[in-house]
Amino acid sequence: MKVWAIANQKGGVGKTTTAVSLAGVLAQRGYRVLMLDIDPQGSLTSYFRYSPDDLESSIFTLFQNQAVNPYSLVRPTRFEGIHILPATMGLATLDRQLGAKSGMGLVINRALKAMADKYDYALIDCPPMLGVLMVNAMAACDHLVIPVQTEFLALKGLERMLKTLTMITRSRSVRLPYTIVPTMFDRRTRASTETLRLLRTRYADDLWNSVIPVDTQFREASRMGVPLPMLLPQSRGVIAYERLLNTLLSQGAKQPQAAVI
Repeated sequence: MKVWAIANQKGGVGKTTTAVSLAGVLAQRGYRVLMLDIDPQGSLTSYFRYSPDDLESSIFTLFQNQAVNPYSLVRPTRFEGIHILPATMGLATLDRQLGAKSGMGLVINRALKAMADKYDYALIDCPPMLGVLMVNAMAACDHLVIPVQTEFLALKGLERMLKTLTMITRSRSVRLPYTIVPTMFDRRTRASTETLRLLRTRYADDLWNSVIPVDTQFREASRMGVPLPMLLPQSRGVIAYERLLNTLLSQGAKQPQAAVI
């Protein structure tokens, strides 16, 4: 099982949209996908029509009782090939309740290893802050996907994320490969084009060679609770995520690519 974490230390940059869209494309290609919602806001959980306020068990249960069978916490979705390990609001208290307890940084890693034969891919939708949940995602994943909205304030979140990544890398002893993904790109605006230029100047070696465009269909798909690849597979947003997935699947050894839009 391959494990990808989708993270940025800024909210509103397209993390959940990226996780859902990649899962949708993977499922359409016949892969078995487990989605993990470790954001206390529970956006991914809500997307698939589970209520973070009402669930009796969730990924928080895993931190409270590591002896529990993690597969017993997994919920189906309406979509073949996609399951979810949902979030509840209790995750917001995790750092305060259990953050200092020994072994808390590897909870998700151990749970995924126990389910490795059941799924082809696991996608972790991360919270926009550093804490035990982010540490868990970094310890568990094989590849980090960093969505960055193409506007200037989002660059600060990227800088913080890369500092966190440097810190986590020291404890892992091996470099965690990552891909920076420009999102919500609007070629008509100066902010988008200038931000993309800065990304290409500063982060060329780790920047995806294309962009995720602004596409209002993502909002409609979210309203309906359907991954956009399963709702409008020919939309421009889906075509972009198809291209991103192809890049991620080919990134055994990462090589620079010519920039395209």
